[in-house]
Amino acid sequence: MNQQHSIHPLSDVQSSSIGKDTRIWQYCVVLPEARIGSECNICSHVFIENDVVIGDRVTIKCGVQIWDGISIEDDVFIGPNATFTNDLHPRSRNTDFTISKTFLKQGSRIGANATILPVTIGKWALVAAGSVVTKNVPDFALVVGAPAKIAAWMCRCGTKLEFCGDTALCNCHRTFEKTSETSITETTP
Repeated sequence: MNQQHSIHPLSDVQSSSIGKDTRIWQYCVVLPEARIGSECNICSHVFIENDVVIGDRVTIKCGVQIWDGISIEDDVFIGPNATFTNDLHPRSRNTDFTISKTFLKQGSRIGANATILPVTIGKWALVAAGSVVTKNVPDFALVVGAPAKIAAWMCRCGTKLEFCGDTALCNCHRTFEKTSETSITETTP
């Protein structure tokens, strides 16, 4: 990877796999095997473990820990103090645990203080602040609550979609079709 990135001198960045124009702010720790894409913004007090892949143009706000087994695609936003887990049966001093995987798909957004168990967050989905996600989240879904449930559908531009029957037209001119109660697809040509 191109080494034209910005790392604050008060961070401990051990990985050499950091993309061009990525900024890592003070008091971050990035372990040696982590891979971080280009044009990312890793804010202060973020910890990134080894078995982690972060795509391009990802923003991770302050106070977030990204544990082994988490994969983050391009254009994802993770709000301050969001919490991730990678062990469904945690025990102190257990060296024989299985890492559970979490996938954040392209453009997904995680609100501040949300808790994410090992699940898949769909493309352009939005997890509301403070929500507790225990199940996979479909593409374009807005989930809220504890446990999080689908409350609405969102366009990739961030606008809440209003359906007329099974179709929706966003102000940004993208169109969507409801394929079931728990899924929609973008139909814009």
